[in-house]
Amino acid sequence: MTRVVITGMGAVTPIGNDVTEYSDNLFQGKLGIAPITKFDATETGVTNAGEVKDFDTTLRVGKKAAKRMDLFSQYAVDSALQAVKQAQITSENTASKDLGVIFSSGIGGLTTIQEQVIKMHEKGPKRVSPMFVPTSIVNMAAGNIALRIGAKNICTSIVTACASGTNAIGEAYRQIKEGRAKVMVAGGAEASVNEIGIAGFAALTALSTQTDPQRASIPFDKDRSGFVMGEGSGALVLESLEHAKARGAKILGEVVGYGSNCDAFHMTAPDPTGEGAATAMQLALAEAKIEPAQVDYINAHGTATKANDAAEAKAINLVFGEDSKVLVGSTKAMTGHLLGAAGAIEAIAVVASLQKGQLPVNIGMTEQDKECKVNVVTQAKAHPEKLEYALSNSLGFGGHNAVLAFRKWS
Repeated sequence: MTRVVITGMGAVTPIGNDVTEYSDNLFQGKLGIAPITKFDATETGVTNAGEVKDFDTTLRVGKKAAKRMDLFSQYAVDSALQAVKQAQITSENTASKDLGVIFSSGIGGLTTIQEQVIKMHEKGPKRVSPMFVPTSIVNMAAGNIALRIGAKNICTSIVTACASGTNAIGEAYRQIKEGRAKVMVAGGAEASVNEIGIAGFAALTALSTQTDPQRASIPFDKDRSGFVMGEGSGALVLESLEHAKARGAKILGEVVGYGSNCDAFHMTAPDPTGEGAATAMQLALAEAKIEPAQVDYINAHGTATKANDAAEAKAINLVFGEDSKVLVGSTKAMTGHLLGAAGAIEAIAVVASLQKGQLPVNIGMTEQDKECKVNVVTQAKAHPEKLEYALSNSLGFGGHNAVLAFRKWS
């Protein structure tokens, strides 16, 4: 089977709007969570979010193009163009029929939906924008990227809530591995820090109501109280090893396995036994042809909700054992939870960790919950002696589990 490597990455996140800034801040433990500035959130009872900062749409995607895109699509296009530029993919070295896009979002154009529903309610149906549908539908992140880069292979979007970005990368990996494409742009984007997004998740009691940003997103801590909404986008260029070598591309890492399944347990809660997530990890390990003992790091889904962290810890214990040396951390402590984009920026975090030989610290945790028996990344454990294989976990509403396995490129 074809080997699949990573040759480009792009990021728009609460802690940096390119991969260098994002990864530098990850390793420095920078907190990207702060009081919400996009609107007055007082009535929601939620104070904090991981907002993208200093994103100039005119400079990033162009003034005219920005008017024809919801913010989630703007983030998607920008991160994808960053990744394509780093990979040095051009029409000269890659045929359009060999270039595809799988780009996801959990919710899509929620800001556009909110604005247009209000306009219809206040001014009538004739005032709804003709661009309402093409800007709000989830697949337009992928569509807009394909338009920009001339990708004529598969162009699709996978919606599996918080597993969307990971599923997109996994399915793009399979597309290349099984010979249907040579280069894929994959990832996820989300822009749901708005009134209806925050109010909706607050009504579910899923969001942290902590007023102190330092204590808002604290995965695996005994005092964790919910997740913090984040926004942004992550994009990876995946490529067959043969194609990458033929054009002399710099290789950043390798995708070696992918597992995806469903709990079929509850609409929003994970299976508390961890069985489904454990099986997804085992599927990824089996495809990678590695044993649990070979895995050095797991970038956990780690949302900082009581149910998720406990169930995911049990899943990790089922696969690796309670006394495992595998290091576990959640970068959502810094970025918040980017929903459909979470798996994409976390895949970038894993690749950056394997390249650097350093792990992001699970910041904010002061006392580990006894229900979460995992070997959490602390400052003292951030520079492991060996860092070759890593997993990235994503678990979504609807029971969706998705896991990617990565190998350090050397």
